[in-house]
Amino acid sequence: MIDNLDGAVVTTGFDVPVEPLRRAAHYTGDPGCIAEARSFAAFFLDQLRTEWCAEIDERAEGAVLLVVSELVTNADRHSGGPYILDLEGTDTAVTVCVYDSSAALPRRFPRDPERVGRHGLEIVHALATEVAVERVPVGKRVRVVVGLSGG
Repeated sequence: MIDNLDGAVVTTGFDVPVEPLRRAAHYTGDPGCIAEARSFAAFFLDQLRTEWCAEIDERAEGAVLLVVSELVTNADRHSGGPYILDLEGTDTAVTVCVYDSSAALPRRFPRDPERVGRHGLEIVHALATEVAVERVPVGKRVRVVVGLSGG
């Protein structure tokens, strides 16, 4: 970045990113993939802190990692095949997309504290500012936006 100071050009020491940070990883569904996806997302958040100077508190980091866990777990359990985790972020939000080979759209069940399991999408909706599910030519994409601002 360059500032003008009484006509002089002064560099400020860093450039402001223009494009969102984006990383993707492919998983086979073998044991350990869910943990690998969480580690991949944690590393992504560290890169976002460095490259975008993003202020990511514990709550926001936990929300992103939990969303990744829930979406990847669903893809692992229900797709019967490989899946892709695609992360995109700026200093204000992280978008988590999971692509899998199943065309069956996930169901969000009504809130029921006595139900055992099947709370994944309920959790994701509670943490996200935006949730979208769509069929794609090879299966489906679940897209979730998690805000990084406090609150």
